[in-house]
Amino acid sequence: MACSPETPEVRLRPRRLTIDAPLAHPLDAPPAVALSLAASTLVTLSLVAAGLPAQAQETMPPVARMAAYAEHCAKVERSPFRSVRWQFLGPTNVSGRVTDVAPVAPRGRSYTTYVATASGGVWKTDDDGHTFRPVFEHAASTSIGDVTVAPSDPNTVWVGTGESNVFRSSMAGAGVYRSSDAGRTWQHMGLEATHTIARIVIHPTDPNTVWVAASGHEWTDNPERGVFKTADGGKTWQRVLFVDERTGAIDLVIDPAHPDTLYAATWQRIRRRWNDPRNEPGYDKSGVHKSTDGGKTWQPVNAGLPEARWRGRIGIDVCRGKPQVVYAFIDNYQPADAAGGRDSYGRTRSVGIRGADLYRSDDGARTWKSTGAPDSYMRRLSATYGWVFGQVRVDPTDPDTVYLMGVGLHVSRDGGRTFEQLRGMHADHHALWIDPDNPRYLVNGNDGGLNVSYDGGRNWRQFTDKLPVAQFFNVAFDMAKPFRVYGSIQDHGSRRGVVDLTTGRRRIPAQQFEWAPGGEGSHHAIDPTNPKIVYSAGFYGAVTRTELTAAGGRRRGAALLPQTRRQEKAPRGQWLAPFFLSPHDPGVLYHGMNFVYRTRRDGGGLERISPDLSFDDAATMGDIPFHTITALAESHQTAGHVYAGTDDGRAWRTTDAGKSWQEITAGLHPARWVSRIETSHHTDRTVYLTQNGKRHDDFNPYVFVSSDRGSTWRSIAAGIPSGPINVVREDPKDPKMLYVGTDLGVYLSIDAGATWHPLPNRLPTTFVSDLIVHPRDDVIVISTHGRGMYAMDGEALRRAVARTRSGDGK
Repeated sequence: MACSPETPEVRLRPRRLTIDAPLAHPLDAPPAVALSLAASTLVTLSLVAAGLPAQAQETMPPVARMAAYAEHCAKVERSPFRSVRWQFLGPTNVSGRVTDVAPVAPRGRSYTTYVATASGGVWKTDDDGHTFRPVFEHAASTSIGDVTVAPSDPNTVWVGTGESNVFRSSMAGAGVYRSSDAGRTWQHMGLEATHTIARIVIHPTDPNTVWVAASGHEWTDNPERGVFKTADGGKTWQRVLFVDERTGAIDLVIDPAHPDTLYAATWQRIRRRWNDPRNEPGYDKSGVHKSTDGGKTWQPVNAGLPEARWRGRIGIDVCRGKPQVVYAFIDNYQPADAAGGRDSYGRTRSVGIRGADLYRSDDGARTWKSTGAPDSYMRRLSATYGWVFGQVRVDPTDPDTVYLMGVGLHVSRDGGRTFEQLRGMHADHHALWIDPDNPRYLVNGNDGGLNVSYDGGRNWRQFTDKLPVAQFFNVAFDMAKPFRVYGSIQDHGSRRGVVDLTTGRRRIPAQQFEWAPGGEGSHHAIDPTNPKIVYSAGFYGAVTRTELTAAGGRRRGAALLPQTRRQEKAPRGQWLAPFFLSPHDPGVLYHGMNFVYRTRRDGGGLERISPDLSFDDAATMGDIPFHTITALAESHQTAGHVYAGTDDGRAWRTTDAGKSWQEITAGLHPARWVSRIETSHHTDRTVYLTQNGKRHDDFNPYVFVSSDRGSTWRSIAAGIPSGPINVVREDPKDPKMLYVGTDLGVYLSIDAGATWHPLPNRLPTTFVSDLIVHPRDDVIVISTHGRGMYAMDGEALRRAVARTRSGDGK
């Protein structure tokens, strides 16, 4: 089923999965289970489509999620607004995270490379990078963990959805896909319950024999973790390595000369809403396993590695030319120093750990020894977030040349005793391919995109302008002429770009984006009376006022820090702590931490105007700020009527500028993250609210409206096949037009939420993080977390809406 006639075809078919794995841990004794992925799909879909009360739906099962995507595709085909197109706005000078690369060998006879991105699908070049095109951009998930080409058939390509790096903004995958025609069409091959795919290994001579390393759900435990195998091209699967419901397979390598020999790395992890996916008390399941019979049986091979309780994420690789040499790159949680200091995001560290550790085996993993790299060097290699990395590659011809991927890309030419960092690339590395016929040819993927070296890493060719896969968190606008849009981008800070209408509203050009105030986790508020005044933030809610100069410079004012009362705990701010300028007075700024703050009338910073609006539960607090405000809005009609929502599922209002607050949570889904609150532009009592279930691995859509300032809520999600829901906006000109941004695209209602239609034209299936409607120029702009920004002509959309309402348009 295709979601767009202009894009590769994706077929959905049920697969049979047999869970009957040899036990990898003596305490685990699950019975064999057979799951049919075709069961109850239509029943579950009907429940979702019916828009049942939120409390009636806890999570969306995998079969229902795939059925919801099929319904989304059907709605795309039926949408009466297919003629109104999105236009790519940019940036043309910023790329995004590449999670894997798969060049087709041998180079020289082939110039094809497939590039997997964190949330922008799969791209392909057939001319060694001069041009790229997306070949996998419409599926139930376009977050990619791995892409692999069959060694014996370059037309057979496998894609595993769901990146295994599990960032806070990662999208869940929906299984594995296969192409038999070099990426022109794709067929869904099952494993949709895995959510993250770390590695796909294809037999060197039999393209129908495939092993998949699944690391499992990001936020919840699940049994679909471990190593899966198919011997019939994906028609059926067997789970051949299983540890437990919190331990998945994070890496998998094969001895190409002896393909019955495989090594798998398991990682015990879950991401908490209040903690990164790090080792917890009692963890002892991360390790290395070996099979010598094609995956039928596995043995743990950890002799010489750090104790099980200290082992975190592990990356492994085999030297192709000397397969007895195996390397293991371990995130080592052994305590190394006392608590204190700051992590990479400015947070106080609870304890220091050894971090990056490299081990080598010369006897096929029977025994391991530390390579002896200096602690001072290795401690810096992965900074304070080693759970993101864990990738190691060995030169296929030289067992002593080994590459480690961390914040930088590092190489050792003496078996891991010493390292040097390779320069000339963006930071945070996740992918590396070494040409087996010419090891000086390297293809690298990192948070800045794709790089190629022809000289062993001394010089690099970059493709920033060829892979437009920027991961925006949000979008804001100013009132300059022409107006600009602002947004913060994963690992690229904040940028802004011009929306240029001089060549016509149907020909808005893509732009390079320039620097803007703010970090990579920042909202923006621009003074509507003076577009040179920009409010932005660093990590976790530190707001600053900046005055831009005509010459392109800036005058940064003092940070607007919340005033802390005596003996009061420091406020907690979310990664994207919300703030805005009052629509009634641009001199008034509201800011949400766990308290609501407002600028002081005397101009002396921020004053607190609310109690702690979260549950403030000490048992669920950790390294990441939690129990914080995530949505904040003020009435467009009445100053001082303010609404707030939290990451732990609470909602509040004040009608007296913060003197008193009333909780308005009743009727919402318990514990779900409040992703947006939107007050009506047209009536004072109407307010919209969305909740996002991603952090519970819940894909139900949660969209609510209240006509009594939040005293009661009514779901208007019926007709939106699936969530998560990231944003809702009411049109500033038409009160019956509502926009919703989901992980699949944009939905429009023209009857105040009674029915919904996708806006699909020229928009990839992508995570829409935010949406604005420019009130003067009538241009709709969306930010996507994986494909940059897009603009739509609001006037053209209104004409299509008028035709549809009159019955003249389809």
